[in-house]
Amino acid sequence: MRIHSIEIIPVLVPIRPEFQIRGSLGFHKDSPFAILKVHTDEGITGLGEVSCTPVWSGEDSTTATHIINGFLAPALIGEDPRDVERLTQKMRRAVFGHHFTKAGLEFALWDILGKAAGLPVYRLLGGAVRQRIPIKMSVSGAEPARAAEIATWAMNQGLKALKVKVGIEPNADIARVKAVREAIGPHIRMGIDANGGWSPRVAIETIRKIADQSNIYFAEQPVAALDLQWLADVRRNVPVPVMADESCNTVQDAMAIVRAGAADILSIYVSKGGGLGAARKIAVVAEASGLTCTVGSNLELGIASAAMAHLAASSPGVGAEEFPCDILGPLAYEHTLLAEPLEFKDGAITVPGRPGLGVELDEHALKRFKAL
Repeated sequence: MRIHSIEIIPVLVPIRPEFQIRGSLGFHKDSPFAILKVHTDEGITGLGEVSCTPVWSGEDSTTATHIINGFLAPALIGEDPRDVERLTQKMRRAVFGHHFTKAGLEFALWDILGKAAGLPVYRLLGGAVRQRIPIKMSVSGAEPARAAEIATWAMNQGLKALKVKVGIEPNADIARVKAVREAIGPHIRMGIDANGGWSPRVAIETIRKIADQSNIYFAEQPVAALDLQWLADVRRNVPVPVMADESCNTVQDAMAIVRAGAADILSIYVSKGGGLGAARKIAVVAEASGLTCTVGSNLELGIASAAMAHLAASSPGVGAEEFPCDILGPLAYEHTLLAEPLEFKDGAITVPGRPGLGVELDEHALKRFKAL
C-alpha cells in the first residue's frame, strides 16, 4: 500500500452559543479547520483534521496547506502509510514545528492502519482501559448570570463536571465562579481554567479565595507558560491540585514539569505535540511519575474528537474518571462534519468501535461549511 495524494479542505464551523468561549485568549465563536484526506493506491482513505485557530495553534489553513504541499506531502507520497512511527519521524525531519498540521496527517495514518487491519485505533494502541470517557463542560468567561445559565444548560444535558474560564480580572473571576457554584449546587465537580492569565501572586491569592468560597477541585494553567517555577510556586501555595495545559506541549515538557514539581495533572492534546503517538508518550510519563492526565481540547471537530476518544480509551495514564476530559466537539458545533456523530450519553463519550478512527465524513456538510 502506498500514499498517492493528500487532499486539503479548509472549513469554518460556527460554535453553539453555550460553547462560545470568552477567556484570557479572547472570544471564540467559530472555528477554522483543515480537513485532510490521505488517499492510497489500494482505495483506503485516511481522515485527518488540523486545528487552524492561530491565537491557539499558531497555524491556519494557509500555513497548513503550504506546509503539506511544500514539505510533508513530498515526504509521505509513495510511502506505506501503515508505518506510522517511521513516517511521524520523517515528518519531524521534513520541517520544524507545525505540530497541528503534522498531527492532522498522523491521524490519517492511524485511520488507514486501522482500516487496513480491520481494527479500531484504540486496539492498535493496546486495547481499551475504558469504553466510555467522562467529559466536562467548559463554561465561558462571561458575566456571572450568563455563566450560570451556561452551567445550568450543561447539567441539563447530562454533564456531571465542568470548569469555568477565569484569568480575566480577579474580582470578576471570583464572582463568575461563585455564580456557577450557586447554580449547580455543592456536589458537582467544578474546576477553573485561567489559560495562563494571572501572575503568580494574583493566581495564589485568587485561587485561595475561589477555593474558600466555591469548592473547586483543580486550577488549570493559572500562570503563563513562561517559567515552570511560576507554576511550581503556585502549586506549593494553593489548596487544590494544579493542572498544566499551555505548559505541556511535548513529552520533554512533561518531563520538565515532573522534575520541577510544577503540577498534579497534565492536560494532554492529540495535536499540540504532533499526534496520537506524542500524546500517548506524555500520558506514559505522567503515569510513571505518579501524576495523572486529562485530555484537553481547543474544540476539535469530529475527526480529532474521535482521535481524542481513542487516546483516552487506551491510556491508563489518563484519569478520566477523576478528571473528566474535554472532548466537547460533538456537543459544541452546529455540525461536526461526521456522517454519524460520536455517541454522547450520561456525561460521557463512547469510543468508536469501527476500524480506524471509526468515523466517516458527511460530504454534504463538508461542502456546506467549506471556507471560501
